[in-house]
Amino acid sequence: MTRWLVTGGGGMLATDLVRVLDGADVRAPSRAELDITDRAAVAEAVKWADVVVNCAAWTAVDDAETDEEAALRVNAPVALAEAAGRRLVHLSTDYVFSGEGAEPWPEDAPTGPINAYGRTKLAGERAVLAHHGTIVRTAWLYGAHGPSFVRTMARLERSHEVVRVVADQHGQPTWTLDLARRIVDLVGSGAQGVFHGTNSGATTWHGLAQEVFRLLGADPERVRPVTSEAYPRPAARPKNSVLAHGGWAAAGLKPMRDWREALHDAWPEL
Repeated sequence: MTRWLVTGGGGMLATDLVRVLDGADVRAPSRAELDITDRAAVAEAVKWADVVVNCAAWTAVDDAETDEEAALRVNAPVALAEAAGRRLVHLSTDYVFSGEGAEPWPEDAPTGPINAYGRTKLAGERAVLAHHGTIVRTAWLYGAHGPSFVRTMARLERSHEVVRVVADQHGQPTWTLDLARRIVDLVGSGAQGVFHGTNSGATTWHGLAQEVFRLLGADPERVRPVTSEAYPRPAARPKNSVLAHGGWAAAGLKPMRDWREALHDAWPEL
């Protein structure tokens, strides 16, 4: 039986990955149980595993602007990359790209992060690829086991008559359970390299919020579009985070399903 080590246990994606791996031999240590910056602890933990999936990350995008060094220690998992090598599947992000243009970003597109968080995640990709691991870039995650934009919009629908949401940032809402299933499929295929783990299609934060309102039986016109400038943040956000999915053909897999279908299926759990 394949032995799976899932770092970042207890997180939204890790929890769904453990769920998908029900019946398998899985260890999913939390941050308190396994510090991925501790070389000795990582080396010992990895000895046991046939597959290592790194779901641990510094995800506070704005905080990385003032503490990039701390974010880098977590997001560039050098110890894991060295210890796991080809056994490592590392979760990365759309933020490694500049967000320019209107076309989806292919897996081999030139990178160019526009904020500290993106730089630390790109450093992580380079560390993993240097040791022949696999990268799965994802974005706009939501799920049953953690906070997300989807949950926030559902809460605001109850408390606000009108909600103003950014309409000039484009991306792909992605259900963590769909992504977890795809990671298992990818490992089973034996393919390695760089893959884009997002649901298909594209929308804006405004479009996603409107879909949440529809699922709640609320009027989507209560969600009003605004520009990014209406909500200035310490870290710049890419305007185009839409990822292409050409890499799945190499693994003999189809792209993940449309984001709207996934959200409708996820809804009862959310």
